[in-house]
Amino acid sequence: MTGVISEGTGTTGAVELEPRLAEHRRELTGYCYRMLGSSFDAEDAVQETMVRAWRSLDRLQGAGALRSWLYRIATNVCLDALDGRKRRALPVDLSGGEPSAPVVASLAGVLPDGAWIQPALDRQVLPTGADPAELAVQRESVKLAFVAALQHLPPKQRAVLILRDVLRWRADEVAGLLETSVAAANSALQRARATLAAHRSAEDQPAPVVAAEHTELLARYLDAFERYDVEALVALLHEDAVMDMPPYAMWLRGSADIATWYTGPGHGCRGSHVVPLEMNGNPAFAQWRPSGPGGSFEPWAVHALEFRDGLVVRTTAFLGPQLFELFGLPRNPQPAGR
Repeated sequence: MTGVISEGTGTTGAVELEPRLAEHRRELTGYCYRMLGSSFDAEDAVQETMVRAWRSLDRLQGAGALRSWLYRIATNVCLDALDGRKRRALPVDLSGGEPSAPVVASLAGVLPDGAWIQPALDRQVLPTGADPAELAVQRESVKLAFVAALQHLPPKQRAVLILRDVLRWRADEVAGLLETSVAAANSALQRARATLAAHRSAEDQPAPVVAAEHTELLARYLDAFERYDVEALVALLHEDAVMDMPPYAMWLRGSADIATWYTGPGHGCRGSHVVPLEMNGNPAFAQWRPSGPGGSFEPWAVHALEFRDGLVVRTTAFLGPQLFELFGLPRNPQPAGR
């Protein structure tokens, strides 16, 4: 298989080590998510990693090497999955043209399955109990713009950059995992950094995070969305804000066009139920649209938000019920007071 790295030999007690495999699931999911750009593919990759690990526990070279051994297997799984696959991106990067007009006809174009970056809940990919400074690095590394930029890298360069710059592995550790020299690993890291810098605009760079301000802004945004007060919503948008809605290829730029969308093609969102989330290192929310008489709702979209200077600069609505199941969200919520 292309890109496969040997997974080691040795002996150890499968019964003793098997329960420890689950301890690494969250961090492995985060690693595979950054590599693959898909929460669904990351879950599948981690499951395959655990299956391979369980089948070959007797070849592990000592219990102390468990974490690096699991990363070796996970890297193999991701390299296999990426072999020959096109990169994932967001609609604004895939369109290759100007923003769409805010009309119903703009929904005619649908992206092929697997074309767009998918979101991930923070609790599925970020560590718990980490040092605040380290957690800040981890949070930036799962933001949609960063994950999209990672997809420009060849798979092995992608692995090197994530292991070195995000997970803070030493050069000799990465070289050992990839079965290459330290010089080759460092060279791959330099090329990866240069490519990443070329594909990240100034707008994509991390902005200072003020948790209290974001919490307040999210609350105001959700209140306006649930009341479907378009004027209040637009007041919270940057004038050059971007909105996109995978799987549709359409994307909008500018608060005026977004407002037109809300009152036109998006009017079916009026009366929705929303719940805040923490997703891709940013505030987010899940949306259930009204589905008929009697106050029933249906899972509709998971919205990723990006804030800058006290305003929303990007909103990406990932449509479809599949993410609700993956994220453990109810299909039929019972909103309080309705």
